[in-house]
Amino acid sequence: MEKYMEPTKDEIEMSFIASCIESVANRLNLDYRDVFERMDRVGMIDSYIYPCYEQLHTESRENLTTSLIETLERWEQQTTK
Repeated sequence: MEKYMEPTKDEIEMSFIASCIESVANRLNLDYRDVFERMDRVGMIDSYIYPCYEQLHTESRENLTTSLIETLERWEQQTTK
């Protein structure tokens, strides 16, 4: 009999973050590494996606991706001012 290993909360959240990055990259037709670097540069992963996991993971993938793109672009504009 196979044993099922339950993922930890951190593993689930990290998978969610990875899927967010990948969804944004796919929508923008960019490499996921470029999207990760952009999000990391403005602190979006540590200051928004990770701490807001409970709220964000309830959104539909389409709405979440749109919201993440808008947030990323807004945060990038604020850091260049």
